[in-house]
Amino acid sequence: MKISFVIPAHNEEAMVGKCLQSVFDEIDRVHDSGVPLDVEVVVVDNASTDHTREEALKFPNVTVVEEKLKGLVYARRAGFVSTDGELVANIDSDTVLPRGWLDTVMTEFAKDPNLVALSGPFIYFDLSAWKRALVKAFYFLGWLIHLLNHHVFHTGAMLQGGNFILRRDAWEKAGGFDITIAFYGEDTDVARRIGKQGRVLWTWGLPMYTSGRRLEKEGLVRMSWLYTINHLAILWTGRPATQKYSGIRIEP
Repeated sequence: MKISFVIPAHNEEAMVGKCLQSVFDEIDRVHDSGVPLDVEVVVVDNASTDHTREEALKFPNVTVVEEKLKGLVYARRAGFVSTDGELVANIDSDTVLPRGWLDTVMTEFAKDPNLVALSGPFIYFDLSAWKRALVKAFYFLGWLIHLLNHHVFHTGAMLQGGNFILRRDAWEKAGGFDITIAFYGEDTDVARRIGKQGRVLWTWGLPMYTSGRRLEKEGLVRMSWLYTINHLAILWTGRPATQKYSGIRIEP
């Protein structure tokens, strides 16, 4: 199976290089192990006004796609239609792939033809230990709700935005990205709709390192509340509870 990485980036010149280096380190590790892997890497320059594009193009095997309409879902959609892999890995430009991430992806999809989406937790490398523990507890609660919703009530599922992989044909049948959703709830919407096409797996075995800058800036309690109410709103009504969100970046 061909894997397409889609990486939205708005003014991420300080972070996108670290993300891409981790992606290619993981690709090289798989190739060096003798496992055949067909892969493409696309960065979506989402109305950036800094040097995001130039930083991405320092990697010779990266394709940069321009999306002038600012917004995460616009960027994810632009990346999806610009790629052709059977699997589409949606990661964020401030994430770092851990060793073995691709092994887990290939293994899970190879062993279950009914698997249409795969996701796992974030590990916030720049938060304190106690905040990371609180985040893990929040994930555990979300995972329990996911099990009930997806396997018992069949009303939805759980994906972590910035760390999820979709089977292309299933996502096309589900209707693709909903550009009326600005930010909050976009991953729940994806999980809810693609879950009607097959099995959605959220596993602790697919962690992804990322910056906790949003949680640090806006507060853990506030962000937990926003993610929770929007998750429930998407499940119950199909629409997010909030549309406004702030852009938080790290200066180069």
